[in-house]
Parts: sequence; structure tokens; C-alpha cells
Amino acid sequence: MNSIENFQELETNRLRLRRLEENDWPMILYLRSDKEVNKYVNRQSAETKEKALAFITKTNNDINNGQLHQWCISLKNSPAMIGNICLWNFSQDRKTAEIGYDLSPEFQGQGIMNEAVKAVLNFGFIQLELDLIEAFTSKRNESSKKLLLRNNFKWNGSRNDPDDPDNLIYEIYKENYRCKP
Repeated sequence: MNSIENFQELETNRLRLRRLEENDWPMILYLRSDKEVNKYVNRQSAETKEKALAFITKTNNDINNGQLHQWCISLKNSPAMIGNICLWNFSQDRKTAEIGYDLSPEFQGQGIMNEAVKAVLNFGFIQLELDLIEAFTSKRNESSKKLLLRNNFKWNGSRNDPDDPDNLIYEIYKENYRCKP
């Protein structure tokens, strides 16, 4: 499979979910190194241009290799990156994936991530034929928990994140998602 076959751009009413490009590095640097943006997330930082560009290269390589589906979130009327959303951490049988997302604080509270999540869930359940999508979020991240519940995710209290005891695990099964045809 070539890189074009491994990547599908998505659109919603207001958003264009596109492939990461090198000129997105300033927003990658910000989203992966700003203390406020990352207050609920334990992840590798990208606090230099070089590290942000390396993140973009690795992400695009992982997309090309079929290990990841990641989209840069931008508004339809502006190509500027405002956030990220991805499906990753696929199970060996490719029936389960984890969803992850981040959004620049200036765009939060406008329903943008809700719109992006719906598009990615639809892609995951219809195009990828996933059975389950899970999300790991901090028990203190009220906005993320509300977003997941709004999209029919359910908290699985019987599971724990071995890498971060602060995380709760939310799940949505295909049969509980109303996919758009």
C-alpha cells in the first residue's frame, strides 16, 4: 500500500482533517510542549523546531506503514493547524484502536473537537471496520470526559492504565455508535 492509499482526508461541516505537513511544525511544537495544553497528558515533548519536524516525519512514516491514522485539524476556511486527532495503538487483529486528540485552547469550547471525533469514529467503524475504540483520559480532565460521554463512550471502571494510574479508560463499541452511511 502506498502513502496515498493509507491516508484519507476527512471533512465535516466546518473542518478539514488533513495530513500533517512540515509547515505545521510551530503548532506541533506548541501543542506538545505548552504546559497548559499538556497538563493532563504524559507524552514526549517537542520543544524545538527539530523535534517538531521529527515528530511530523515519524507520524507520516507511521501513516505510510499503516500503524497510525492521524489528522491535522484545520478550519475549512483556513489551512492553519488548530489541533490533532488520531487512531493509533491498534490491537494485533486490527479490531481495536485508541483515539487521541488535542486542540489549541483558543479553539476549545466551540464544538470543534466534537465534530472531529464524530468524523474519526465514523472512519474507524466504517472504513477500518473496528469493533472497539478506546480513549485514555485523565480523571481530572472534565472537558475530555464530557466529550467522550457526548459521543456514547462508556467508562470501563474495571480497567486501569498501567502506564498512568491517573487515567480513566473509556470505550465505545461499534454497535453503540450510530454510524453515518
